[in-house]
Amino acid sequence: MASFVDRVLLHVAAGSGGHGCASVHREKFKPLGGPDGGDGGDGGDVTFAVDPGVHTLLDFHHHPHQRAGSGRPGQGSNRSGAAGASLRLVVPDGTVISSAEGRLLADLTGPGATFVAARGGRGGLGNATLASARRKAPGFALLGEPGEEADVVLELKSVADVGLVGFPSAGKSSLISVVSAARPKIADYPFTTLIPNLGVVRAGDTVFTMADVPGLIPGASQGKGLGLEFLRHIERCAVLVHVVDCATLEPDRDPLSDLDALEHELAEYGALADRPRLVVLNKVDVPEGRDLAELVRADLEARGLPVFLVSAVTREGLPALTYALGAAVQAARAAAAEVLPPRIVLQPTAVDDAGFRVLPDEELEDGYVVHGERPERWIRQTDFGNDEAVGYLADRLARLGVEQALAEAGAQPGCPVTIGTVTFDWHPAAAMELVPGHRGSDSRLETMSRPRALDRLAAKKARRQPHDAGVDPS
Repeated sequence: MASFVDRVLLHVAAGSGGHGCASVHREKFKPLGGPDGGDGGDGGDVTFAVDPGVHTLLDFHHHPHQRAGSGRPGQGSNRSGAAGASLRLVVPDGTVISSAEGRLLADLTGPGATFVAARGGRGGLGNATLASARRKAPGFALLGEPGEEADVVLELKSVADVGLVGFPSAGKSSLISVVSAARPKIADYPFTTLIPNLGVVRAGDTVFTMADVPGLIPGASQGKGLGLEFLRHIERCAVLVHVVDCATLEPDRDPLSDLDALEHELAEYGALADRPRLVVLNKVDVPEGRDLAELVRADLEARGLPVFLVSAVTREGLPALTYALGAAVQAARAAAAEVLPPRIVLQPTAVDDAGFRVLPDEELEDGYVVHGERPERWIRQTDFGNDEAVGYLADRLARLGVEQALAEAGAQPGCPVTIGTVTFDWHPAAAMELVPGHRGSDSRLETMSRPRALDRLAAKKARRQPHDAGVDPS
C-alpha cells in the first residue's frame, strides 16, 4: 500500500444553504399574528489549510470526495436554521492547488496558509425577513443556494533549502543519511529513492533542510523515468547540489557528461536557471573515483562551479560541504528577505457597472441572455411554484434595471429571455404596481414574464381546481 502520495485529483463540494420558511404566527385571539418564518442556515465552506505535521496527500488518495455540511432550513416562530459545518482539509507545506484544466488556484506555503476551494451556498430568507410595507405578510420564502462544487488537483512540491540533483545511484541518499538524521532506503540499483526524503542539517549556527528526491535520467523533463516527480520537488529549493558519481562502472558515463545531462534537463524543465549550484564529486573513497575527480575538478571550477570531493562512506569532505551549503542558504535567505512584498492592485467596480449584461441569445431566435451574479443568484433562490415568489423576483429584476436594459437592447414583448437556467417570455409590464392579494398569489402574472416550464405546470393545476381571483395560471 502506498505510503507517500504527492498528486491527487479531488472533488470538493460545499454545503447548500437551507431554505427559508414561510410561516404565519398563530396564537389564540391573534388571528393576524404576522409572518414569523426564519431564515435558512448558510452552507459550509471547503477550505484547505497548511499543517506542518502533515507530509503527504495519502488521505485524499483514499477519500477523493470531500463534502461540507449543508445549512438547515428555517422554521416558524422566527427560528433560523443552523449553518452547515465547514470542512477544513489539512495539506502539507508546499501544496499547489489547480483546477482540473490546469489553471493555478493557490500555492500554499507556510504554516497557516489557507484557501477556500468551494464556498457554501447562502441560506434563503424567511418571510419574516422579506416582510415590507408593500408585502406585510409574504406567502413565500427564498430557497437556499446550492454550494459550489469543483474538481481540483493537489500537487505537493517539497519545501527544502537544498536539493540534491543526480543520476540514480549517484549517492544522494547516502549523502543525506550521513549529514542529517534522515534514513532513506539505500541500495545499488537504479531508482532506490521512489519518494522524497527530507533531512535537517546543521552547519554552525545555520540550520537548513535538504531534499533527496528520485534520480534524474536523460528525458526526465519529458516525463521519462521518475523525472517529473524529481523536478516537481526540486522546484522550490534555494540551492541545487549536483551529486556526481565518480566511481560509476558504466563505460559511457563520466562526471562532465553527467553534469551536462543534468543541466540540460533542468533547462528543459525551466524556472531553475537562477538557483546557485554546487558540485559534489562523490565516492572518492574508491581509488579510481578519486583519480577521476581530481582529473575533472579543474574543468568544473573553470565553469565557475564550487567543487567538493566527498565520500559518504568515510565522511571525507562533508564538513566543508555542509558549511558551504549553510553559507549559500544564508545568502539565498538574505536575498529573499530583500524582495519587496507583492503590490496589491485594487480594481474597483466602475461607477456605471450595473452588475449584469444583456446579450443576444445564440440559440434562440430573437432571444436574449442576462448574465450577472445577482440576477442568476435570484433565479436560484426563487420558488417558481409560488406565484408571489415569481412576482417578487420580477420586482427585484426591475429595480436592478434588467427590464430597462432589455428594452434598450431591442427586446420585444413576448421574446424569450434566459437568466441562469430559466427562460421567460418577457413582458415589460412586470414592474407594474403591486396589488396585494391572497398569500402565494400575484395578480400581475396575467402580463408578467413567466418561466416557460411553469406554463405547463399551471395548465395542469387549472384542470384540477378553479382559478384564484385575478390570476391566470396560463
